[in-house]
Amino acid sequence: MRRQHDTTFDARAAASRGPFRAFRNVNYTRLWGSNVLMYTTRWMQMICLTWLTLELTEAPWLVALVGFFSMIPTLVLGLLGGLLADRADRYWLLVITQGVITAISVLMTLVLLLGVVQVWHGYVTAAVTGIAWALCFPARRALVYDLLGSSELTNAIALDTVGLNVSRMVGPALAGVLIDTIGVSGSFVVMTVGNALGLLLVYLIQVPPRQREVQQRQSVLKNLSEGFVYVRTEPVIMATIWITLFINLLLFSYSTMVPIIARDVLHVGPALIGALLAAEGLGALVGSMYMASSVNLRYHGRIYVGGSLLALIGLLAFSLSSWYIMSFPIMMVLGLGASGFATMQSAIVMLVAKADMRGRALGVVSLAIGGGPIGSLIVGAVAESISPVFAVRINALMGIIVLALITLCIPSIMDRIRPQPVETHH
Repeated sequence: MRRQHDTTFDARAAASRGPFRAFRNVNYTRLWGSNVLMYTTRWMQMICLTWLTLELTEAPWLVALVGFFSMIPTLVLGLLGGLLADRADRYWLLVITQGVITAISVLMTLVLLLGVVQVWHGYVTAAVTGIAWALCFPARRALVYDLLGSSELTNAIALDTVGLNVSRMVGPALAGVLIDTIGVSGSFVVMTVGNALGLLLVYLIQVPPRQREVQQRQSVLKNLSEGFVYVRTEPVIMATIWITLFINLLLFSYSTMVPIIARDVLHVGPALIGALLAAEGLGALVGSMYMASSVNLRYHGRIYVGGSLLALIGLLAFSLSSWYIMSFPIMMVLGLGASGFATMQSAIVMLVAKADMRGRALGVVSLAIGGGPIGSLIVGAVAESISPVFAVRINALMGIIVLALITLCIPSIMDRIRPQPVETHH
């Protein structure tokens, strides 16, 4: 039986512990390590599957479907994932979903090594991985609160974003090099090993006990509807959800177009394509490290909105560039902005939401993240009928306009964030 203990930090000592203070909690460190491995392998999977589909089909629309099948589970299952985070054992939810991700990686590796791969195999792999992520994402973030409490929450989320951005450098770059040297099959072998190590780290986590809320005895539909009703009563959370929806719809859908634009406009191969996406991760790493070093953040929403705007401007600039030497630093700027968006997205919701609604609020955020697959379909259709460059450019312009409108309509997102009272673990 797993030993359980209380690991909440003393908030009064937070400022003296530096940017890595959350790592003093060994169980958070294990969760962080698992997240980094999972983020890295997911980036590798996206690069490998988009390149594989491009080589097999030469069709932008079919390449965009990789992103669609990867993200559509979040749209369909995001709220269910939030409900599971509130009702189920978060530890076992992570273990099971991590096991599923490892299993599908093994199967895809075998298909590739046997030389019988078809396009639909990649779609199934992306979809199954996406389903597992949709079901475990709210629990992964809510588990941070279980392990650390509210005093170190922003630091822990920032460090998780640091890990995400390290993976955004390592994953694409490693995938690009591996594709150039040992092919997509070799890349999936490495991915499978990474997934298995992530599963081991999750299994080793010891989770402190938490109170079970009365809502567990209510119906699933009632809990889901309560999540919707609750977020509508919190303007700051509502603004966060709207921005999350449109950033995923209009910004992050560009990622499946990068291999096509890089190959056909910038005239580079897989290794430099991976380096281009790694540049985005480098910029995001700089931004997330800065936020992890900050101990007295008050205006989380301003970082969230400002980062989103900077990322959209970077995307617009990328669509206007026809030289790799210019596109590389532009992607760094895009990543810098994206780090503000990614760090504050969950932190704002967890700081503002009531304890018994936190998982469901994160579930609604996951649902908003599910706007990504719709964006992938749209950008793929526009790229097929006009051009990938035009598709990315129009998305960036629309994103800037929508972001401004949301901020004007819900200005409280720019106000100081006042967190809920600290929950006591028993």
